[in-house]
Amino acid sequence: MKLKLFLLFSILLPTAVFAQPNQLSPTAEISVLTVGPGANLNDAFGHNAFRINDRAVGMDIVYGYGEYDFDTPNFYLKFAQGKLKYQMSKNEFSDFYNYYVYYNRTIEEQVLNLSQEEKQQLYAYLINNYKPENRKYLYDFFYDNCATRIRDVAETAIIGNLAFKVPQDFKPKTFRQLIHDQTGLNNWGSFGIDLALGSVIDRKATPYEHMFLPKYIHAFFGDATLNSTDTLVKKSSIVFKQSDKKSTTHFLFSPLMILGLLSSLIIYITYSDYKKGVRSKWLDVTLFTLTGIIGVLMLLLWFATDHTATANNYNLLWAFPLNLLVIGQLLKPQVKNWVKSYLKFLVIMLLLLAFHWIMAVQVFAIGLIPLLIALVVRYVFLLKTCFKL
Repeated sequence: MKLKLFLLFSILLPTAVFAQPNQLSPTAEISVLTVGPGANLNDAFGHNAFRINDRAVGMDIVYGYGEYDFDTPNFYLKFAQGKLKYQMSKNEFSDFYNYYVYYNRTIEEQVLNLSQEEKQQLYAYLINNYKPENRKYLYDFFYDNCATRIRDVAETAIIGNLAFKVPQDFKPKTFRQLIHDQTGLNNWGSFGIDLALGSVIDRKATPYEHMFLPKYIHAFFGDATLNSTDTLVKKSSIVFKQSDKKSTTHFLFSPLMILGLLSSLIIYITYSDYKKGVRSKWLDVTLFTLTGIIGVLMLLLWFATDHTATANNYNLLWAFPLNLLVIGQLLKPQVKNWVKSYLKFLVIMLLLLAFHWIMAVQVFAIGLIPLLIALVVRYVFLLKTCFKL
């Protein structure tokens, strides 16, 4: 969804727009551009932008939101903490068009039905917003992104009474369902998202909140009205249509397949240990280390960042940080009494996770299913032997 600081623009195409007039001619048009999803995860949600097309003065530029500056000090740390500021972008429409044509992404245009005064006011708002002291903002994936900014600017800058109506074919969904619609269910991108984002995104999004996705900006703008009688969009068109492309999804390398194979190996080793009366300590150390580290990362995302969507993450029911404290006991032939209680606690946690999933408190990545089964099997095995092997 984020319009990156495109290398293609910076190397091949001029990004700066010079000699921009402040006054629009009567024939100027302002439209909303909607770009379809791309092949990569960060492009999977599409993009929105404003186009200012004034042929009378030779101006055709695009304003967008969601660009970021790689030269920002501590870029990756700020990104992880949710403190990275994004910024407004401005490009010639020809550059914008050529970029998305190059990457084979559909571009749709909705020309807004605005009066001359409204066009001038919206344009002035964009000019002011693009000033260096105004163009940066704290990005939020769900509530303040390249799509929601288009909606918010329109509501702020348009003089008339702008009303968004719910499209006839609209079906309310949770935030996670809306993400899955764009990313799919069984790929590493959606798997990572489902691990990192908590139960706060498993509530139903209001129709208005659906507009965090560019395609819903297009849908809601298409049905919106001005002053109760006029339509917001006077003309819609497809500027560029994506050509057919082959799907790159391979089930053999999907999370469900890879974790299914690894989980089968865990269950096989556990069965073999049971039959032979031994215990593969390396496997237990590996499982407790990985689940503990993943749990620590989830806690940091929840409590040590400004990301709103990483809160209340019940993936901690299987990726438990305290597992790291048990590693020392895993190397001993006999363990202290509290370890047995701790193993019972881990099994209960996994049962609670299943309850949360069934009750839709939080929806988890489907690739986790075989791993969760393997963890239950291994924990029960350890509980039965109490590390006496």
